[in-house]
Amino acid sequence: MKHLLDIESADVGFLLKVLNTSEIFLKVLDQPSKKLPTLKGKTILFMFLEPSTRTQISFELAAKRLSADTVNFSPGKSSMQKGETLLDTILNLNSMELDAVIVRSPSPGTPHFIAKHINASVINAGDGAHEHPTQALLDAFTVKQKLGKLENLKILIVGDILHSRVARSNLFLWKKFGSEVLFSGPPTLVPEEFSRLGAKIVELDDYLDKVDVIMVLRIQKERMEASYIPSIREYREFWGITSERLKRIPERTLILHPGPVNWGVEMDWEVMRRENTMILDQVRNGVAVRMAVLYHLLVKAEE
Repeated sequence: MKHLLDIESADVGFLLKVLNTSEIFLKVLDQPSKKLPTLKGKTILFMFLEPSTRTQISFELAAKRLSADTVNFSPGKSSMQKGETLLDTILNLNSMELDAVIVRSPSPGTPHFIAKHINASVINAGDGAHEHPTQALLDAFTVKQKLGKLENLKILIVGDILHSRVARSNLFLWKKFGSEVLFSGPPTLVPEEFSRLGAKIVELDDYLDKVDVIMVLRIQKERMEASYIPSIREYREFWGITSERLKRIPERTLILHPGPVNWGVEMDWEVMRRENTMILDQVRNGVAVRMAVLYHLLVKAEE
């Protein structure tokens, strides 16, 4: 594969190679010297067109750990502020002989558009409400670490499914590995169309003790143009992982969240005290997984 644009069209063999190689890079991150010469001489551009903390820093660390040269593209300081189109920008960047472009955009399909007009490898770091492939990969890697497998699991994803690129990427990934994906949340945020993509839509309280993984999603206020829920209080009451609900979740069940967390809304702080809450593990694993993605796109693809 030259690009990683989405999980839906990604080759299963490539995904498995990334997950297996992530184990190696995670061990590297435990060493006193965390830097490898793997991408020495490669240049990676970070094109983040909307705010990001975890994903951008994780990708930057991954690139630096592999000795790549990195450049940040700031739309607010670019010629796009003077009226230059995205296509013009990409064509100019293409002439600079970049090796990879990591793109985050509020508009679905932006990474796919860029990939058509640039010679570099393009990695989707989240495009609107479409997909977020490396998040799904780090989620899968985190689950595999703890449970030892990817197959025949029950994955319950709770919350704002409608606006969630994480939910979509995870749905496609887990289905590829033969696991069952359940969605739960307010009917306004869990449209029936997802059942046609292979998800089972369920009531949260009916499945708290029946799944291997509970993935909690953030209420994305910045993407909501209408009132999808009556109130935050009501959302917490019916779909939040509250202290009371936590008592009904078996200790073996993993709890994940892509972050940032709205504490007291999607989940209560007590969830963080639970041994199998994997939120910080996800953040740490993200660096290793993104190192693996860069390695397979920029090194193995050339061999």
